[in-house]
Amino acid sequence: MKTGVQQKTLLNYNSLTEEMIYDNYGTKLAIANDSFDKIDTIFIKDKKFILVENKFFELIYHSKFNLFVEHKCSATPPGKPAAFGGTSQTSASTSVSTISSQGMKYDLKLPDGYDVQPYIYYWILKNGVSQKFANMKQLKKMYQNKIDLLNAYLKQHNVKYDNQESITQLIKYLESN
Repeated sequence: MKTGVQQKTLLNYNSLTEEMIYDNYGTKLAIANDSFDKIDTIFIKDKKFILVENKFFELIYHSKFNLFVEHKCSATPPGKPAAFGGTSQTSASTSVSTISSQGMKYDLKLPDGYDVQPYIYYWILKNGVSQKFANMKQLKKMYQNKIDLLNAYLKQHNVKYDNQESITQLIKYLESN
């Protein structure tokens, strides 16, 4: 907490609703927005989450710049029956994943058949300016002035977008050269 007091509880991050979930005597609840001004940092195992503009971002590197990961996912409902025995995701469908009550959200189990695809965005915060990149092409645009350096590094190292450590090493290299 910002007061210096530590509170320990079972936590998890729900990347579908983009909420930090805690266990309240067997009931899973989302941390309410009105608590955000009291929270400094959340630790889950070896991961460190910081609130940035009312969202929890994982801080993966801190020095002259901060490198964050925004964890997200998409959920595609199962297809509705369509003509000729097929299915369609474009047919009208309604689903409920949370119920709001008194500013807190109570989780519900996602129905069977949903296709859940996790994905991430990286954020670099440097000199008070934040930039987001969702793929290597966007990263290259951010570092256009160092494109030769970046391409040489990529040829020499096996950098994968989904590998946070390899992205961290790449950004550290670009920022120090």
